[in-house]
Order: sequence, then structure tokens, then C-alpha cells
Amino acid sequence: MRIGCGFIIVVVLLGSFSGMARAQGLPEEGGREVQVWTGGGYTVPGGTKDTGVWNLGLRYGWILTRPHGPGFLKGRFEYAVDAVPMFLVFQPVNTSYGAGFNPIDLKWNFATRSTVVPYLEIDGGTLFTNHTVPAGTNAVNFTTSGVLGFHFLGERHAWSIEARYMHISNAGLATPNPGINTFQVRLGIGKFLARK
Repeated sequence: MRIGCGFIIVVVLLGSFSGMARAQGLPEEGGREVQVWTGGGYTVPGGTKDTGVWNLGLRYGWILTRPHGPGFLKGRFEYAVDAVPMFLVFQPVNTSYGAGFNPIDLKWNFATRSTVVPYLEIDGGTLFTNHTVPAGTNAVNFTTSGVLGFHFLGERHAWSIEARYMHISNAGLATPNPGINTFQVRLGIGKFLARK
């Protein structure tokens, strides 16, 4: 039931992008990125076990540079923020509902001449939940992620798929602090808007 409601929210949000009339742009200096995304995954070694996560968020980004860098590393730097209005943590003892905000999102969009744009990203933020995460620790946590992803630029939208390693912990606000390490797959739809 909970996943079904989340799926309906995702479909409504994704559909809201279809009404945008402007043509899909490229990630270019002075441009902006808007996106709605959803992702989920499961724990990997190095922290609390048997825990799954699912989240839904909105992104707004600014492409700050023109292409620079050597050879295949050439790309554009983007700074973005994510609002995460829904974050579920499926723990053995309960399911925690939460929300978060990622004010630090540093992204490198590789410069390509095709409609496929690979990117690397690191980000960090906060997560507030109704139960302690992991169980018996704290309801306030911090998140950090490392990402490898791909944008697929269509005529009207930019789709994305990414592999994300996320660490969740309370950074010593409570003891113990075992943390949660997850591998997630995230899907998104949005637009790159050209500078005005």
C-alpha cells in the first residue's frame, strides 16, 4: 500500500513535466537543470544490515562553467540542491518515514557530442525521520553519496539513470553510530533550461 501511494506520487510529478513547452536544452554554462527523481536500494557491507531505502525528490541545478579539462575528462561543473520530501527506511524493526534536504550537490557533466551525457556527482545533506535510523540510534542523520550516472537527452525531456552509493549516519550525535550503507538505483526526468 505505501509503495503504491509513492508510485502514484511519482507518476503525477513525472507527468507535470510533460506540460513544459520549451524545447530540451543541453547542459551548458549559465543553464539550469530541473528534475524530479526517485530511487531505492538495499544495504551493502560496512554498516547496519537488512535495511532497504526508497526516496523521492526534486532537483534544481545551475551549470556554472563552460567545458574545460583534458581529453575525455572535459566537462561542465554544476551545483545543485535537492529537496527530498519522502524518504522511507525499511528496517527489520519498523519502517521510518522521513524527509531531507541536500544543500551540497557537486556534479561534473562530461562534455559529449551525443544525446548521452555521463556524469559524476558527490552530495551531502540531512535526513529527519519519525523513528531512529538505524533503530536505537537517532532520528536526525546526515547523508553523503557518490554517483555515476547518465543523462539521455530527448527532444522535450532529459531522462537519467544512476548508480548511487549512499552513507547514512548521525555523525556522532548519538551512540552507537553504526550507520547504513546502501547501493541505490535512481531514475529521473527533467529538463536542461538554456540561460536567458
